[in-house]
Amino acid sequence: MTSTIEVSNTLLQEEEEGTKLGWPDVVVIVVYFVFVLGVGLFSSWKSQRGTVSGYFLASRNMHWIPVGASLFASNIGSGHFIGLAGSGAAAGIGVAGFEQSAVYVLMLLGWLFVPVYMSSGVYTMPEYLRERFGGQRIRVYLSFLALLLYIFTKISADLYAGALFIQLALNKTSPEWLYLSILFLLAVAAVFTIAGGLTAVVWTDFVQTILMIVGAFILMVISFIKVGGYESLVERFPYATATVRAVDAQNNHCGEPPSDYMNLLRTIEPGKSDYPWTGMIFGLSINSIWYWCTDQVIVQRTLASKNMCHAKAGCILAAYLKFLPLWLLVFPGMAARVLYPDRVACASPELCEKICGSRGGCSNIAYAELVLNLLPSGLSGMMLAVMMAALMSSLTSIFNSASTIFTIDVWGLLRQRLVHRLRLSVTPSDTELLIVGRFFVLALVAVSVLWIPVIQNSSNSKLFDYVQSISAFLAPPICAVYLLALFWPRTNEPGAFWGLMIGLAIGLLRFILEFSHTIPPCGSSDPDPRSDFVKVIVGQVHYLHFSCFLFLITGAVAVSFSLLTEPIPEDRLYRLTFWTRRDPRVRRPVQEIVSNGTEQMHMETPQSELPAWRRYLNIVCGTSGSSAGLTEAPQLQLSEEEKAEAAAAFLDEPPYWRKFLNVNAVICLALTTFIWGFYA
Repeated sequence: MTSTIEVSNTLLQEEEEGTKLGWPDVVVIVVYFVFVLGVGLFSSWKSQRGTVSGYFLASRNMHWIPVGASLFASNIGSGHFIGLAGSGAAAGIGVAGFEQSAVYVLMLLGWLFVPVYMSSGVYTMPEYLRERFGGQRIRVYLSFLALLLYIFTKISADLYAGALFIQLALNKTSPEWLYLSILFLLAVAAVFTIAGGLTAVVWTDFVQTILMIVGAFILMVISFIKVGGYESLVERFPYATATVRAVDAQNNHCGEPPSDYMNLLRTIEPGKSDYPWTGMIFGLSINSIWYWCTDQVIVQRTLASKNMCHAKAGCILAAYLKFLPLWLLVFPGMAARVLYPDRVACASPELCEKICGSRGGCSNIAYAELVLNLLPSGLSGMMLAVMMAALMSSLTSIFNSASTIFTIDVWGLLRQRLVHRLRLSVTPSDTELLIVGRFFVLALVAVSVLWIPVIQNSSNSKLFDYVQSISAFLAPPICAVYLLALFWPRTNEPGAFWGLMIGLAIGLLRFILEFSHTIPPCGSSDPDPRSDFVKVIVGQVHYLHFSCFLFLITGAVAVSFSLLTEPIPEDRLYRLTFWTRRDPRVRRPVQEIVSNGTEQMHMETPQSELPAWRRYLNIVCGTSGSSAGLTEAPQLQLSEEEKAEAAAAFLDEPPYWRKFLNVNAVICLALTTFIWGFYA
């Protein structure tokens, strides 16, 4: 008992002393922010950010390299640095299956989904479903659900992860410092998004991807050297346990590493594995298709490509980059547990709360421990800049995509109801749409901050698992409807709508059961507040298995309602399904719907004729036209037939580059299949 108290006091003393950043670290961080802000502001100034297409889709003129880098950077945020390394420290390499699975789905994005989105000519994913099914209810529902998912899974998680890292770096663990850090991160991210639009986001993502990879590679090498190499890491990991460990109700020690820590595919026995092989193959595929093929944050990058070759090449580049997280994040997380078991593998609720503020464990601090303890002064600052790069790239991408969805899909419908009441013009100007999008970013940020305490109090302490579980509760219905929309022409609006509604009801039930009670961490004396029914549903049905269940129910409901109602006429599906993506005929709308005006570019009067205060306001809002202060010349108007033919022709690819891309796709798929087999 005496030795336990002495160890606890020693750990707390170390925690209080901490590791503070030196002046070289501060200099590196300042240089980083100045440089990246310069890149963002320069690219935004050069971009056509005064038009809807320029602000939200970078005028559809992006090269494959920044597209691929932006796909990767938008995905790998600070939540991945904290979450992947933390899950690796807690349970081994199993979490890397989420990264390897993305390689397969990125090929689906480039070869199956993007051609349909490109030829349909949409800006957003909810807009695609409106074109596909008609009506507004599906579009509005998916818009709001997408925004909720951004809040619950992306913005809040990334903000929490970035703020946690700053807290540890500054040796400040009080809640006040958490929120001060969050406000600082939000201010920088908002500058990029509000000022520059997608062009600034993509180019800053490109710069930050290089910084993330270089910095993480350096830390990976140092971690492997410190732990004694790959073989030593594999041998020492199962013995890396904390000195002070609590005991659970069955008298087993808490914080014990799983025996299959080097396997990607694990047992399906309930409660025995965080990553059952059935869930990793089937449930993860469903969640990955939703994320990579139908989520606005990801798809918006590919829609900004110059043509189909650049879109496919961007997907391939992102797929190759997805091989890196296993080595750059997961293995270093495991090394952190070996090097600092008393902190990273903390297994006493009371001690863990004092070390990292979470009673459920401190695996989330694994990567931060490496940065603050292994790297010399200067390099620590560089890695903190890497963490900020990951956070900024992820947040700016989400902010831009969320504002796109709200402005085009929600505001356009809302203003129709306010036109007469507020005496608005029937057609919104570009200035109005861009200002609405920018102000919405501020509102989104405020709501996201309010959800952070829920993440902070999550009992399992594994941030990445939290994000994936939320997706499994809400995303499968969306995945099912998009797959049916693209590949089964018989799907109609009633089928899609009721499939989504029933899927949402079931998903929300699991969501509420999961987060309505805080489960006591291992070793806690607090009683479990859950009923036996909740314990079975939440504890015995893994969230990836639940994802399969929810996907099948949604699909069955959508198919049944579609077969019981009238089909959509064939002439209203041209270029809206995979089978008709190259059809050059004019598509009739599913039903006559009042335009929300987002496709119409309202021409402002020349800047020289505006009052001075209005010209200055336009400059701040980014709606001032070109850098010379003049509006662009009106674009040549095409007939409906010419637009349809141009949309179909957009998918044409030069034979040489088509073969080159196909070969690279096969190589990429073969490599990821080898990794699955090697670590299975």
